[in-house]
Amino acid sequence: MIGRLTGILAEKRLPNQALVDVNGVGYEVELPMSSFAQLPQEGEKVQLTIHHVVREDASLLYGFSSPKEREAFRLLIKVSGIGPKSAILILSGLSAEELYRVINRDDLASLTKVPGVGKKTAERLIIELRDKVKNLAPAAGFDDLLGGTEPIMTDPQMITDDAIEALVSLGYNQTEAKKRVMKVAKPGLTLEMIIPLALKL
Repeated sequence: MIGRLTGILAEKRLPNQALVDVNGVGYEVELPMSSFAQLPQEGEKVQLTIHHVVREDASLLYGFSSPKEREAFRLLIKVSGIGPKSAILILSGLSAEELYRVINRDDLASLTKVPGVGKKTAERLIIELRDKVKNLAPAAGFDDLLGGTEPIMTDPQMITDDAIEALVSLGYNQTEAKKRVMKVAKPGLTLEMIIPLALKL
């Protein structure tokens, strides 16, 4: 089983995939937006913590910027009805620290803001994970998601259009995606900065 990948970031693929070149072999990795936002520029060295899923018809890699993010993912997929895709969506809307916090506080409102998480799913998450995370008291680290990246695109219209497209891919309708992106888009922000900010609204 693959637990970590260290190589060259060959390609970023919207909304949340990366191709990592390790000694000439390209690995396709799906990431939550929180981890995607921390990827370096294409062509630079990257290291990802991996959760490897092997099925009869596929071998899937889910990547994370830290073991803490992977641990949150592994907690989520133990919840009945939550698969890897749903867990990635949840961690795209909430960092590991934020997830632990909202569960500790029984914060249904924050959970139901995540695309695909309705009231029943949010209640199930809290019920099944409360005991597992109640002793955790992580500090907020959202600002860290914006570090380590440099502008790749400079055309503001291209950046906002791609950000809207990414949110639509994550489950938002076109109107809501545009509203969120336009609310946070500012000169100088890269695509990787805008998407997590839009998801936070």
